[in-house]
Amino acid sequence: MAHPKRKHSKARSKKRRTNQKVSSPLLVECKQCKRNKPAHMICPFCGYYSGREIFEVVSKEKKKKKQR
Repeated sequence: MAHPKRKHSKARSKKRRTNQKVSSPLLVECKQCKRNKPAHMICPFCGYYSGREIFEVVSKEKKKKKQR
């Protein structure tokens, strides 16, 4: 197995690592409610995916009424 002959400097190591950065998540606009949502996911605000309702989103007011 090969071993380095000399120690790499801090600057040299950091130059190599400059391109290893975290990218922001890809967000797209929901066609129903016009809010940002993750791509290829059901909208957490309206419950639609590609123009079809997948599940009904219950608002906080409706939840309180059901609990009473």
